[in-house]
Amino acid sequence: MKWIVGLGNPGKLYERTKHNLGFMIIDRFAELNDIKISKKKCKSLIGEGNIKGQKVVLIKPMTYMNLSGEAVRAYMDYYQVDLEDMIVVYDDLDTEFGKIRLRYKGSAGGNNGIKSMIEHTGTQSFNRIRVGISRPPKGIHIPDYVLSNFNKNELETLDEMISKSCDALTHALEEPFEKTMAKFN
Repeated sequence: MKWIVGLGNPGKLYERTKHNLGFMIIDRFAELNDIKISKKKCKSLIGEGNIKGQKVVLIKPMTYMNLSGEAVRAYMDYYQVDLEDMIVVYDDLDTEFGKIRLRYKGSAGGNNGIKSMIEHTGTQSFNRIRVGISRPPKGIHIPDYVLSNFNKNELETLDEMISKSCDALTHALEEPFEKTMAKFN
């Protein structure tokens, strides 16, 4: 079984913001694989299905970004799942807009959702798909930037970026994460 966690913030106010890229990717991946994300459990919205013969659980923490680790820990404890079977998808300021970077360990890099996950799991070693939103222009504070909607130019790239992330997730279900990293980085 694989479990995929998309990071974001619940509610209409945040729906189309840069910080909700993880949720957008999980929603598209669910749509592509006919999985309904509607079950409320473990401080999350959860959807389950089979993709390429493998059980897959899609998770959207409802704790808000900065407390994502609480939902991940609740899911881990309740279902007794291994971190090595998890993939986390989230927005990343240090990756160029439109690019994705896959990693299997590392620091939070300023993302408070990842910081919370590291804190609640006790490790920096878990599979990640970092989706680039770039750093904000000078004079714009990071919280304002990540909670802003995509501009017109970004919207032109958004669909391609989400599709590429979904392709990487599909590949990671069939191949070891290292092979997926080699193909998509």
